[in-house]
Order: sequence, then C-alpha cells, then structure tokens
Amino acid sequence: MPYVDWAIKGPKIAACSCDYGCPCEFNGRPTEGLCEGLECMRIDEGWFGELRLDGLKVAAAYRWPGPVHEGGGIVQGFIDEAASDAQVEALATILGGGEQEPTTVFNIYGATIDQELPPVFAAIGFGCDIEARTGWFGIDGKLNLSLEPIRNPVTGAPHRARIVLPEGFEFREAEVASGTFTAEGDIEMQRRSRYGALWQAAYGPYGIIAP
Repeated sequence: MPYVDWAIKGPKIAACSCDYGCPCEFNGRPTEGLCEGLECMRIDEGWFGELRLDGLKVAAAYRWPGPVHEGGGIVQGFIDEAASDAQVEALATILGGGEQEPTTVFNIYGATIDQELPPVFAAIGFGCDIEARTGWFGIDGKLNLSLEPIRNPVTGAPHRARIVLPEGFEFREAEVASGTFTAEGDIEMQRRSRYGALWQAAYGPYGIIAP
C-alpha cells in the first residue's frame, strides 16, 4: 500500500542491561532475565512528506520484564523541545508505527509494549563518534547515557567488536561499546559497564534504508 514519503537518518546510540554483545541480538535470553535501557537518535536528515525533520533528536527509556518478544514492556519517549507542533505530530506517527510496514523496527518493538507513558518534551544533548565507539546523550533530571570503548582486562587497551546482522530490522551493522546509564522518573534504572551500541541509522516506510 502507498505510504507518506518519510525518512529519518542519523547516528543512533543505545545501551541496555545485558552483557556486552547482548544475547537478544542472537536470539538468546537477556543476561539478567529482564531487559531495560536507553536510546537516542539525532536526525541529521529527515522528512515527512514536505515537512523537514533535520536536526531534531528523539530518545526513549524502556523496560521489559523478560525477553522482548514475550511482551509486557513499558516505554517513555522523549522528543526535542525544539520540534514544532507539526514536527511532533510527524515524529509521533513515525515512532508510533504509522505510515509504514508492520515489519519495521517501530512496529516490531511497538507490538511488545503494554504501557506507553506520556512523551516528555525537553532539550536533548547528544554527541557521537561511531568510529571511536564513544557517545553520550543527556536530558537534565531524566536520562543520561555515556558510551566508551570496551577495555582489554589485562592491558586496558580499547577492544573493538562489531555486530553484523544482514537481515536485521534495527541495524545491519553496529559498533559495540561499554555503556553506563541512569534514568529517573517513571522508569528508573542505574547501570554501569553494560552492552552499548552505535550505528548510522536510516529508516523509512519499508524499514532500513540501504546505504
């Protein structure tokens, strides 16, 4: 079926409660039974029909009581306070799974969510160097995430690893990092040295947009 022409492209960073590598990426069960974490994307290039979305940022805090595919999740979205009403409506449509195939990342994860908390509009700080495996984002009083390279336990040297998923729905290739993050408010968490990932994201109505 025809959809509104839209796309969001830019760096995306995330971290969760799993060990490095995250068993979920290999059809395993979460390291600690539950799954919780944070993510953020900076939209360097984006549009929804004729409306531009360049420069906006979106983030989320989430938790599932068990493996993601078993459902029962709770999520709260965070949208750049600089977004206009029209841009907010467009982002809500995209992130909510509208105007796209049911096999996109937003619809796949959305199908596992039982409770969606009201979105928060705030200033979102963001920095990312995918090649260096470093990144951060912050929302004052709410969320903070920092990523750094995994370190060799003997020498302390940066350790490099990638996850390659040729048929992935969230990413096809991502750099793996060490994530430390905290969240306050409706979904609280505090984690140190857990699985983190960075990648160049590009999504549209039919899923990942190939480079």
